[in-house]
Amino acid sequence: MVEVRKSRSYKDLEVWQLAIELVKDVYQVTGNFPSSENYGLTQQIRRAAVSIPSNIAEGQFRNSSREFKQFLSIAQGSAAELETQLIIAREIGYLSAEGNNVLFITLDRVMKMLKKLSLSLG
Repeated sequence: MVEVRKSRSYKDLEVWQLAIELVKDVYQVTGNFPSSENYGLTQQIRRAAVSIPSNIAEGQFRNSSREFKQFLSIAQGSAAELETQLIIAREIGYLSAEGNNVLFITLDRVMKMLKKLSLSLG
């Protein structure tokens, strides 16, 4: 894991990099959702996904570990929101169980990394 204060940029954080990959995958997958969902579930899923690396970046840019930890908590909340929305999308048939497993696997990794980074801040 990258040490928070030795990191010159949030871009150096492995969790941020993985979260960016997740966003790209989410956009690709939701591009196949019905057009009737453009202003519904599609946008909610995309917003939650984008919120994860955005909060990591904003928090790392702050001046204290306490603030960074607060933004990591927000990112964790967004990750849980995204997971819930992806489950809903799968349950209503927008995601195939096997074809989009990579989203759930990547999201699980991001969630674990966020928790570990947050715990490392004390």
